[in-house]
Amino acid sequence: MASHKQSYRAGEAKGQTEEKTNQMMESLGEKAQAAKDKTYEAAQTAKEKTTGASQATTQKVQEKAEAAKEKAGAAKDKAWESKEATKDKAWENKEATKDKAWESKEETKDRASEAAQRAGDKAEYGKERSEGFLQQTGEQVKNMAQSAVNTVKNTIGMAGNDEEDEPVYSKRDKN
Repeated sequence: MASHKQSYRAGEAKGQTEEKTNQMMESLGEKAQAAKDKTYEAAQTAKEKTTGASQATTQKVQEKAEAAKEKAGAAKDKAWESKEATKDKAWENKEATKDKAWESKEETKDRASEAAQRAGDKAEYGKERSEGFLQQTGEQVKNMAQSAVNTVKNTIGMAGNDEEDEPVYSKRDKN
């Protein structure tokens, strides 16, 4: 029952990890797209303002546009790196969960094996006690039967001299 519960919890943790990863990936994608859109809009605005302006103004705008592109590229790269880091973390969490589940399974297996060994030992002990009891009871029955045979022999006169002098006692008679 414990391994089922642990497997369920491991699956639940894995699902939660995947869900968080997907949410983070979606959020990062949206942020990257927003940054890209914003940069594109800024570049378009700058381009419209500079149309028809002097060459010096055009050159400054082009420099700003290039810087904005670089920032967008850097933001995109950063978003990609963040996505990869999130993906790696999710994989690590998955592996850790899998390792914990395996360790839990092994521990449960070991405990079950130990419990089975203890049960076997108790059964063996009970068997040995039963054998001793049965042997003792058999001896008592044998002694009682021998006593009955001797009594019958004595009664009908078939007993030898030494048989009459040695009565057979059972354990119950000695006490």
